[in-house]
Amino acid sequence: MKVVVVGANGMMGSKIVRRLERHGKEVIEASKTTGVNVYTGEGLASVLNGADVVVDVTNSGAFGEGDALEFFKRAGRNLTAAAKMSGIRHYMALSVLGVEHLVENDYFRAKLVQENLIRASGLAYTIIRSAQFFEFFNGIINAASVDGVLRLPPVVLQPISADEAANWIVKLTDEMPRNTMVEVSGPESAKLVDLAHELLTATEDNRAVTSDTDAHYFGVRLAPDSLLSAGNAITSNITFHEWLSRTIYA
Repeated sequence: MKVVVVGANGMMGSKIVRRLERHGKEVIEASKTTGVNVYTGEGLASVLNGADVVVDVTNSGAFGEGDALEFFKRAGRNLTAAAKMSGIRHYMALSVLGVEHLVENDYFRAKLVQENLIRASGLAYTIIRSAQFFEFFNGIINAASVDGVLRLPPVVLQPISADEAANWIVKLTDEMPRNTMVEVSGPESAKLVDLAHELLTATEDNRAVTSDTDAHYFGVRLAPDSLLSAGNAITSNITFHEWLSRTIYA
């Protein structure tokens, strides 16, 4: 099986590449560093030629910077068109759990547009909506800083380690396309404020943390359960506490 990972030089892309190689797959890395530009379409036809599966983990750059909507529109159109021309049998893309509740934020609205372009493409596909990665929690928490105090909305999350999310994506490359979305999340749900307390304690960060019903999540007001799965998610094994123990206390 030949698998093309688009966005291979990113955090998730590199994890997926390594796991696919360990599973004996022929892996092609597609990124700007390998001469592939999803925004302009440069190199897409050649890199997808003869491939069976595409794993799309493209990103628009640093979160909150640039025109994410324009990027995902152009990249999505270029990628799906090239995939159809190449006869790709399974188009897989990474998205965000609860993204439909986050459309007031430009980046998340762009991710929803990306999903819709894939659904409308005529390709056989699987969209993987992942819960928040443990590795991103510093950024999630820091985005809520107001005058040195972390004011967090009362949302409940079921986060997952990026390693385990990558493992599930690799497993799905061996399956038939679902032609729908698949949710992946961690084994436990917890309030964002409780996760923040644990992370700050582990990192000896003395900033004050408070739960604020008026606080927003990346500019969006959410109901407490907005970022949880519908109840049928694929769940991982590693808890946030276990992950912290392995990464912070090791």
